[in-house]
Amino acid sequence: MDVENVKVDDNDVKKVLLGYLVHNCFKETAEAFIASTEMNCSADFSMDIDRRKPIYNHVMGGEPLKAIDLTNGVAPGLLLDNKDLHFDLLTLHFIELVRSRNAIGALEFAQRELTPFGKEKHYVDKLQDCMALLAYSEPETSPLFSLLSVDYRQNIADMLNRALLDHGKLPSYTSMERLLQQFTLVSQRLQQEQGGKDLHASFTLRTFLA
Repeated sequence: MDVENVKVDDNDVKKVLLGYLVHNCFKETAEAFIASTEMNCSADFSMDIDRRKPIYNHVMGGEPLKAIDLTNGVAPGLLLDNKDLHFDLLTLHFIELVRSRNAIGALEFAQRELTPFGKEKHYVDKLQDCMALLAYSEPETSPLFSLLSVDYRQNIADMLNRALLDHGKLPSYTSMERLLQQFTLVSQRLQQEQGGKDLHASFTLRTFLA
């Protein structure tokens, strides 16, 4: 098959881009993209974004308890069925209390909400890391600083967003992500066939989209 002569359908490209915008709750950009390309699209995507975006924003804003409340309202049972995600949201609230230097509040919250998770070995290491934050006067500069990073919030926000999409019977990964994953696999295979020679710099989505 002559790859260089394969024609890419313009409508397929538009669908990939729109899927990425909708997945990441870029409502205004998606609406502008639809208008400029004159795509035929269901209005349901707008309602879906309105349902997910406030939840995503609460996590990114350091308000995971509000995200939990909204999630329970729009997707009943989701967090009951996804205990790991629920745990991550609760520990994020603990971390936010530590960030605000509310050690007493953090301890009270941990005793009330996190103690039950300590009975399961799966959660012990993470709980220990969270509790260890209390030992530092400046947790942002401690060896556990990554727990207070924007990237940590982002990871939890993305996981919750995917869970909400899956709960709504929508794809939890975009076509763009799948294409990039395929690109990575092909690049790795080509590198192996060339005897391990580094043909390309290490691929990441962040650098690809930069």
